[in-house]
Amino acid sequence: MNFKNILQQIEKADPEVYERLSGRRQILKSFGSKVAVAALPLAIGSMFKKAYGRTTDVVVDALNFALELEYLEFAFYHTANNTGNLIPAADQPGFLTIEAHEQAHVNFLTTTITAMGGTPFVPKHFTDSTTRGSFVPAAYDFTGGGAYNNVFNDYPTFLILAEVFEDTGVRAYGGQMSAFSGNALLVQAQQIAAVEGRHAAHIRLIRRNAGASELPAPWITNNIPPTTATQANYLGEDNTIQGVGAISIDITTITDGTGTVPKASATAAFDEPLDKATVTTLVSPFLKP
Repeated sequence: MNFKNILQQIEKADPEVYERLSGRRQILKSFGSKVAVAALPLAIGSMFKKAYGRTTDVVVDALNFALELEYLEFAFYHTANNTGNLIPAADQPGFLTIEAHEQAHVNFLTTTITAMGGTPFVPKHFTDSTTRGSFVPAAYDFTGGGAYNNVFNDYPTFLILAEVFEDTGVRAYGGQMSAFSGNALLVQAQQIAAVEGRHAAHIRLIRRNAGASELPAPWITNNIPPTTATQANYLGEDNTIQGVGAISIDITTITDGTGTVPKASATAAFDEPLDKATVTTLVSPFLKP
């Protein structure tokens, strides 16, 4: 993890952050050469708490919610990548990369939460004998209570769930972004959300090229799900009104000289956020008691 780059991105996102950190400006800018790598998360966490102490609890809660979803996704892809004859050889490198990204997200979020003085989320059964690092298979039921019994022996079914998890994850991050408003970690939250969006686009294109009936684009269009059983994960995605209050506008009323923006284009241009309660309900069938 390149902490020097992270600090540069933070300064771009919030030029006043170093002023809030007062005399720590030079310490931050010399991390690469003067501070041991192992000490970086704790040092950063301590200074962030001083700079943004009023929002620490809210931010830690949002980070922990993200961590909960990342553990689920990592377990899903790790299981799939280690199931013989599930993923075609041509697609395997892409899913190995996605798994590596999810592992990196778990590591980053865990380290950051600890550095901020919080207690990182861990899945149920984390101490079971089956636990290997971030892989906690005893915590999850990827059949969704029996609805997807062939998820790891039928590639199309696996792809459907992968798409749903990634689409829902993107919307979940969107629902938590307000928690990072005015916080130095906003950039990192947005970067992780962007990576999840790339995962979703990759999986959607695999399904499209394989002839999926709804011919998915790389993004969600209207509120079209991969299957009717997953419609709940896409409710609200057909929204065409963007903005707040008096400055909100229906995108389909915008003209470009040749006509108005089609609804499909208007809905595809925005990922609609999901709140924590809704996401928790959506993923609950995949969690073991």
